[in-house]
Amino acid sequence: MPFYKYTGTNKKGETVKGSIDADDERGARQALLAMGVRADSIAKDWTRIELGGGGMKHKELVIFTRQFATMINAGLSIIQGLEILAANAESPYFRSVIRKVKNAVEEGKSLSDALKDHPKVYTDLYVNLVAAGEVGGILDTILDRLAIFLEKNAAINAKIKSAMKYPAIVLIATIGITIVLLYWVVPTFAEMFMSQGQALPGLTQMVVDMSEWTQDNILLIIVALVGAVFGFKFGMKNRQFRFNVHKFALQAPIVGDLIKKSAVARFTRTLGTLVSSGVPLVDGLEVVSRTAGNLVIEKAIVFVREKVMEGNDMTTPLTDANVFPSMVVQMIGVGEATGAMDTMLNKIADFYEEEVDVAIDGLTSMIEPLMMIFIGGIVGTMMVAMYLPIFSMGQAVG
Repeated sequence: MPFYKYTGTNKKGETVKGSIDADDERGARQALLAMGVRADSIAKDWTRIELGGGGMKHKELVIFTRQFATMINAGLSIIQGLEILAANAESPYFRSVIRKVKNAVEEGKSLSDALKDHPKVYTDLYVNLVAAGEVGGILDTILDRLAIFLEKNAAINAKIKSAMKYPAIVLIATIGITIVLLYWVVPTFAEMFMSQGQALPGLTQMVVDMSEWTQDNILLIIVALVGAVFGFKFGMKNRQFRFNVHKFALQAPIVGDLIKKSAVARFTRTLGTLVSSGVPLVDGLEVVSRTAGNLVIEKAIVFVREKVMEGNDMTTPLTDANVFPSMVVQMIGVGEATGAMDTMLNKIADFYEEEVDVAIDGLTSMIEPLMMIFIGGIVGTMMVAMYLPIFSMGQAVG
């Protein structure tokens, strides 16, 4: 829901300014009238337009969840808790969402149904856990578990993004440096060499040829790079293309192992949280499949869920899916056999979250020198190529 900036007059005749969230301009005007404000000017506020997760920080949802749990545990009603949380929300968008949830609960909706109306803030996982807490009368406990889950999930996602960000930045910088050298630096040396009228060493001639090609096709290079970026983004909207990308990512050297470990950690942590909160296994698997973050993992979980619905245990379809490590499958099998599935899933999640930490540390320590060698190799090769003719001239003079 977008925001609209407005300037208007209130009932006291005072000029007021601010912003309000509404479906469209007409809705914003009606909302302002309901507040006793006559809008003189109104326009979309592009600085606060809702982005992806609802124009709010993930940390706000964690704080909301933990504080809500404390309030419920202290004996406050759901409506009282929501009223207090809305008043203290940092984001205007989130404040608006909480108030809408509160109004829906006052009108007779259950808390989970009220949360379901705002999928950009409250995921299927969140809603299902709250529903389980309402049915079991342990809403405060469920909210505490949710807060812990959200914190751990955010932490692992942040670590993975951080690990991937460095090589991406270095790669972009390397491409930029290479283009600058070929387009501006090498031609200066090439003109100097051509004026001498002598044959160039093979390596130098190759770099000069690359420079000339770059100068002749600079627009084509820029269009190709921009097209590749936008083409990839467009392609990711296609499910089959996205599936192939996710499959390649899981099989990629170095990073593939990290992605698989993080996917296992997310799967087991999410399912463990759901099962321990009283959500039936089949329903839990459905929710987990939609929050997997990788279509290959999602397909495997959907396959497992179908087999479980047919009366099978989880172990056989997990093995047949050929995605999850054998140790994970065996530990889940033990959990099923002992009736301690939730405990086993959470233990697996703890183990793989530590494995992700170790893998990220190892990846970072390995990538940094490799990136330096990569950049140094490209820049160094060009510099050597440019100085080879100078050395040749010096030897000839000597």
